[in-house]
Amino acid sequence: GLGAVKGVGEGAVEAIVNERKEGRYVAFDDFMKRVDLRSANKRTLESMVCAGGFDSFKDVHRAQYMVADANGRTFLDAAIRYGASVQEQAQSAQHSMFGEATGTTMPAPTFPRTEEWPAIYKLNREKEVVGIFISGHPLDDYKVEISSFCTGTVSMLNDPAAYLGRDL
Repeated sequence: GLGAVKGVGEGAVEAIVNERKEGRYVAFDDFMKRVDLRSANKRTLESMVCAGGFDSFKDVHRAQYMVADANGRTFLDAAIRYGASVQEQAQSAQHSMFGEATGTTMPAPTFPRTEEWPAIYKLNREKEVVGIFISGHPLDDYKVEISSFCTGTVSMLNDPAAYLGRDL
């Protein structure tokens, strides 16, 4: 399914799926620590956010990934720096005589507080990257009105006079 998301290439899909075989991603910072960030770059992550790829992580909504701070850097930028730092430390293999890592560990970024995206904005971003609406439909907000005022059916088209009660 990830291959259908615009901006998510084959290399990124392979990196994400291969790492997922080692175990579920328990949180977004776990995802960032484990996935090869050379394959899953910022554009890939932004597309996945818009498509709802991280909606399963609890207490986090899509707008939080994209909100910018006073310097114009988004949470995704901070998360990418964090993931790259953790991966770099793991690859450097600089350990002390007692097996402890010698570098300092960068703390995982915390999600900023912000309002959720309005439903129509979220759906439009979803449609941009996937091509269809997945998490809902733009007319969902009008469900009551549609069911109350749109009472016709396709079968009424075969004999409209019978439903209108007059000769046509």
